[in-house]
Parts: sequence; structure tokens; C-alpha cells
Amino acid sequence: MTFSLSDIHPLSEFQRGAKMFLDKLKETQSPIVLTVNGKAAAVVQDAESYQKLIDRLELLESIAKIRQSINEFEQGEGMPLNQAFAEFKEKYGIPD
Repeated sequence: MTFSLSDIHPLSEFQRGAKMFLDKLKETQSPIVLTVNGKAAAVVQDAESYQKLIDRLELLESIAKIRQSINEFEQGEGMPLNQAFAEFKEKYGIPD
């Protein structure tokens, strides 16, 4: 993701006009980079966009784990389902 120069602001400017910036965040759903002494210090974004980002990250992590599991199984590192269930039941004391 790249940021537009119009989305980079000093922290002091954000502090003076927080309400205006929050309205802009909600309207554009584009993050704003806040700087301190001319260097990026923080990124601010609206809550809805942040939640979407977290949801996408969780999905990508799940997909990566599924792919890893498929690769492990294809390399013979898996076990039959009934054996996995039996070990699970034993480990957690689940009766048949």
C-alpha cells in the first residue's frame, strides 16, 4: 500500500484538527500517516477499515496454515483421521 502525500501530516496538525481528520478517515477510509520531526511515527485509520484489515490477515493466516498442512500430508507427515480423533479424545479425556 502506498500513501498519497495528502495523507501525510504532522502529529501536531492532527492534534489541532482531530475531529476533521476523523471525519476524513470515515469518508475516505484511507489511512493517514502522522509524522514527528518529519519522520513517520504512526498510522491512523478508521475502525471499519482496521477491522477489514484484521479479518483479511486472519483469512490469509488460515490459508497459509491449510497449505502447510496439505504439504505436510503430501510428504507423509499426516495420520489417519480415526487415529487423530483417538489421540484427541485421549489427550482431553473425552469418552467414546
